[in-house]
Amino acid sequence: MNELLRTVSPIDGAVVVERPYATAAELDALLERARRAQAAWRARPVAERADILSRAVDAFVAERPRIARELTLQMGRPIAHSPGEVGGFEERARFMIGIAADALADLPAPDPKPGFTRFIRREPLGTVLVVAPWNYPYLTAVNAIVPALMAGNAVLLKPSSQTPLTAERMADAFAAAGLPDGLFQYAYLDHAATDGLIRDSRIDFVAFTGSVEGGRAVQRAAAERFIGVGLELGGKDPAYVRADADLEYSLDNLADGVFFNAGQSCCGIERIYVHRPRYDAFVEGFVARARRYVLGNPLDPATTLGPMVRTRAAEAVRAQIAEAVASGARSLIDEAEFPASGAGTPYLAPQVLVDVDHGMRVMMEESFGPVVGIMPVDSDAQAVALMNDSPYGLTASIWTADEAAALELGGNLATGTCFMNRCDYLDPALAWTGVGDSGRGCTLSPVGYEQLTRPKSYHLKTRI
Repeated sequence: MNELLRTVSPIDGAVVVERPYATAAELDALLERARRAQAAWRARPVAERADILSRAVDAFVAERPRIARELTLQMGRPIAHSPGEVGGFEERARFMIGIAADALADLPAPDPKPGFTRFIRREPLGTVLVVAPWNYPYLTAVNAIVPALMAGNAVLLKPSSQTPLTAERMADAFAAAGLPDGLFQYAYLDHAATDGLIRDSRIDFVAFTGSVEGGRAVQRAAAERFIGVGLELGGKDPAYVRADADLEYSLDNLADGVFFNAGQSCCGIERIYVHRPRYDAFVEGFVARARRYVLGNPLDPATTLGPMVRTRAAEAVRAQIAEAVASGARSLIDEAEFPASGAGTPYLAPQVLVDVDHGMRVMMEESFGPVVGIMPVDSDAQAVALMNDSPYGLTASIWTADEAAALELGGNLATGTCFMNRCDYLDPALAWTGVGDSGRGCTLSPVGYEQLTRPKSYHLKTRI
């Protein structure tokens, strides 16, 4: 293991933070503290857990300006947008705290029998390892951390090396709220140490958010152990604009779905299919909106499109675009229109591609950048076939005035979430899950508590 974690800002290449990686002895101590703390925590009533975690959310939200600025420095999201992640953290945390009592309540047997007490109780697993990504480090981590703690587990967070300060801010909030020592801890780890941690018998569940290859590595590490693994992986999320869609509304929202966070979102829109009679008008309007983005230093409040997380990521997207153009696609935006964009930098202009097809990587592989391909379709059936022609299945959106049509089409889509007239949003009341290479398991909603607990049946004969 390297001895030092070093986070380099995509803004200007400056080192934002340096931290020592955890040693084997430190990890051992963390795990032992978690085990001891969890044994007492699981006996605390759910209402007491809720009070403490609600205070933690209060403490976290109170640090919004500091958290937002640190987030921008670490991963490059415009400062105009970064505070929104604090708001999203609060929304999800408060919702999962609020539903915990019902989600964790005993489930009585459906057919009462005289002389018997029978029910199912959801018990905590032990210690939950949360492996968080850099692109939405708070929004993804909260999905597992808060419900895991509410369910009576201890949590060990492994933050991304790009956004390490996020772990420290959450730890600050939990400490301020009086969460017992050892219940929430974090460790800075490289890949090898993370692999070893997953194999440790004191880890009882792994919640991973990241790449498909990262998910495979987590599965391999856990393969010889009988523990659960939740995987939130990639996406190549499609949108279908039907002939009856409100065009202006669809354009505004889909442009945001494509370019927000420089396209670095697992549920961002990466391909759009438009009913042919609306295609030309849609493309014209979409390009106009793409040209309105301001690419530049994300610390400038006027910036609406920041750099990608690193130069290597931007070059990968450039390569996809170049390959598509070489195969017959047309790029509709001249990079020179965005002076900050340039090869060898993480700054990349927004791009719109037409004359694309599914033989091109840009329409099949995750781009994770500010680029979208737009194709015309002649029918709902063709749109559904193309939307399903992907190894991913995280979300899909249908833009239409016809709710019945959206429901019918949604029933034929292989996706974890089907949207109508919105995209790139997680409703904490609904299950967040994926199909295929988008992963497995579920967070948020009452269903999100299921993978963080184990059912125990009580079958008591009270009359003998």
